[in-house]
Amino acid sequence: MPTTTPLTAGLSLKPQHYEEALRCNDHGLWWEVHPENYLADGGPRMAWLQAIRARHPVSLHGVSLSLAADAPPDPAHLQRLAALVRRIEPALVSEHLAWSAWRGRYHPDLLPFPRTHEALARIANNIARTQDTLQRSIAIENPTHYLHIDGHDWAETDFLAELVRRTGCSLLLDVNNVYVSANNLGFGTQDYLNTFPLHAVAEVHLAGHHADPVHGNALLIDSHDAPVAPAVWALYEQVIARAGPVPTLIERDDHVPPFGELLAERDQAHSALTAVQPEEASCS
Repeated sequence: MPTTTPLTAGLSLKPQHYEEALRCNDHGLWWEVHPENYLADGGPRMAWLQAIRARHPVSLHGVSLSLAADAPPDPAHLQRLAALVRRIEPALVSEHLAWSAWRGRYHPDLLPFPRTHEALARIANNIARTQDTLQRSIAIENPTHYLHIDGHDWAETDFLAELVRRTGCSLLLDVNNVYVSANNLGFGTQDYLNTFPLHAVAEVHLAGHHADPVHGNALLIDSHDAPVAPAVWALYEQVIARAGPVPTLIERDDHVPPFGELLAERDQAHSALTAVQPEEASCS
């Protein structure tokens, strides 16, 4: 494994960029993948990930533990995830504050829930169970919201802070999620960030969004299919001014551009984190 160096800005790892990603040696660069794509004992996909990991730090960003469901995470899935963690030795492991599985069936979305006292106890238990199995702390990501849900006992930032207190987990602050949710639900981004437990943030995500084709800007979609919006960059600069140089990922999952365009966004985050000019790239 490569020598551990401080992480600055990273990128989502995409198959079409494999050769360029393997060659790129920018300072502080790291890569993030969804572990669900690599839960195998071998094969070309695993060989590809291991080749990247031999040269760069890797983060595992899960989408299917379903921590907010009314049941514990699937034990077989957790064991496979633990095996991948041992094999890859990721710099970070994260999951979403959402549910996506119901009675053994997985849904292709990260679904919301009422933040009740019962939900808090259940999710804290699921996080603890996950961390015990993985033998490490995980980071929990703040969700994206599209509609109001009744029945909350907790404000979201207080809910996240209590999860940290009860389980020792860290947090993944997705700044685009904050911007999109504030637009859709009508709350202030500053009010949200002023109460967010920044001391517990281990990773930051930045991504693009677009307006709903029917409702327009009244409903923004966390689509990960566009460059990071200027308003999100502005929020991000405020976050790191308070939280410090937290490892930051540029997420892109659709309409994936050429590698150089993603690297330019990554360099913008790297510059903000280091407060100096980006070091000379080595991606030729």
